[in-house]
Amino acid sequence: MNDRTRIVVAVCVTVLLFLAVQLGALALVEPFHEAEYQAVEDPEDPTNSLVYFGIILVATAFMLAAFKFGGQILIRGLIIGVSVMLAWFVFGEVVPPTVTYDGLNVVAALAALSVGVGLLVYPEWYVIDLAGVLMGAGAAGLFGISFGLLPALVLLAVLAVYDAISVYKTKHMLSLAQGVMDLKIPVVFVVPTTLSYSYLSTESTDGVIEDGSGERRDDAESDRPATDGEGDGTHEAVDEARDESTDDESAEGDLERDALFIGLGDAVIPTILVASAAYFVDATTIDVPGIALNVPALGAIVGTIAGLLVLMYMVLQGRAHAGLPLLNGGAIGGYLVGALASGLSIATALGLS
Repeated sequence: MNDRTRIVVAVCVTVLLFLAVQLGALALVEPFHEAEYQAVEDPEDPTNSLVYFGIILVATAFMLAAFKFGGQILIRGLIIGVSVMLAWFVFGEVVPPTVTYDGLNVVAALAALSVGVGLLVYPEWYVIDLAGVLMGAGAAGLFGISFGLLPALVLLAVLAVYDAISVYKTKHMLSLAQGVMDLKIPVVFVVPTTLSYSYLSTESTDGVIEDGSGERRDDAESDRPATDGEGDGTHEAVDEARDESTDDESAEGDLERDALFIGLGDAVIPTILVASAAYFVDATTIDVPGIALNVPALGAIVGTIAGLLVLMYMVLQGRAHAGLPLLNGGAIGGYLVGALASGLSIATALGLS
């Protein structure tokens, strides 16, 4: 299998992971509703989005401070604890209570604890990915039934802008991504491009993000010949040849990478709109066993996957990119197309009426 084919397969697997989160969230919409897991009293209040965004800012600042002052163990413990909690929410609704103790679903509890044990003892890439799908579906399902249409749209728009600023302007999201990836916790999806790849044997993810700008460094820059000022074109030809060589090596290196990495939040955030559309929109339903699905929610799914494919293409060119502008933009655009195709007015689709 050549390098290009391996990358194509890895991109397809990434798409399947996103779909697993989205379909999982849709499967959990009704069970979470019946279990009264709605996190807010008024899901139509758009200030809920601002409160959640504030929580994200505080959590980001806390994690950056923890990495700066050596609190990696604390961060790892917190994330694994959240993984167990979300796994409990999911298993508690999908695992039949065949064995109970004092009202506790024993099988569901053991399954949730096994997720935490797996992450602690053997955080290989497939353990990380399975835990990520569970966490992503659970989180998106919970927030989907807790954010009405307008709050969900506001949340996605605000986070898309914030992601762009934090990657391209302040660049603190790149530092955060590097820190959490080294902890081997389910905050990223890890998609190998080779069968021999092991996430456990990777001591550091240095090189996944090459430098603070997200660009690959060209160490040959300092070796360029000095110009004599006569403008004979010799040094221009050398520079051009060197640039072409660097571009070829960069492209080859991107195709030869051992794994693709994409943040779990990039799957969860747009899926909130998918679940919200399925839960709050009274529109044409699609009869699919086991999941709540309508045309607007399907549009959001298609839009998210379209944004993901564009994002993966851009990332494979050799630069780090903010994911949410494309992913959230695709989800919002696809949702609106689906809502209008279902006969909803634009005001209704936006949650304004």
